[in-house]
Amino acid sequence: MTTRIGVVTFPGTLDDQDSLRAVRIAGAEPVSLWHRDKDLHQVDAVILAGGFSYGDYLRAGAISRFSPVMETVIEQAKAGLPVLGICNGFQILTEAHLLPGAMLRNNHLHFICRDQKLRVENAETAWTSDYSAGQEISVPLKNVDGRYTADERTLDELEAEGRVAFRYADVNPNGSLRDIAGITNAAGNVVGLMPHPEHAVEPLIGTGRTDGLGFFTSIIKKLVTA
Repeated sequence: MTTRIGVVTFPGTLDDQDSLRAVRIAGAEPVSLWHRDKDLHQVDAVILAGGFSYGDYLRAGAISRFSPVMETVIEQAKAGLPVLGICNGFQILTEAHLLPGAMLRNNHLHFICRDQKLRVENAETAWTSDYSAGQEISVPLKNVDGRYTADERTLDELEAEGRVAFRYADVNPNGSLRDIAGITNAAGNVVGLMPHPEHAVEPLIGTGRTDGLGFFTSIIKKLVTA
């Protein structure tokens, strides 16, 4: 039985095709999902792709959070559906309260685009099991609202529960608190991160490496063995 992974497109989404391609390269069936359609079409997992949904008007991810598809995504994520939010998708997950904290404008107030080293902190989520804790990977980063923030109590809880999934390894590119690049929910089925693993799945594009492919192979293995 083929694993089906859906990728949601909102108005202003830029990286949906890249995410669909990454799913295909990893060996699953990519399924395009439209934000106005509540039906997830029997997918086994969902990716909220990067971009600037609704132009990031009001606040990054704040409008997309109320798109009809998110009603179903929120309900099913709470029931265990694996969901990955990349960049703008991470912002949407925080706005939907599937992940704690919020994303602020980069501390230098500039858009940043660079290859970014990450350290894997949690290799036990549905999306990270093909990595090992402490492993360093390099994937592209591109954002202007990428500074992760939360109150000290929330940050301490994330640390204590092992829910920091990734940290920036060589340099903190946007002022994110505690160098946090990505987090997971307590169940490990919902993961959000700012850098773009879908741009590092084949050697001819992105970083020229395939360090991001593990996100997509991890979820396939998780679903096959579930």
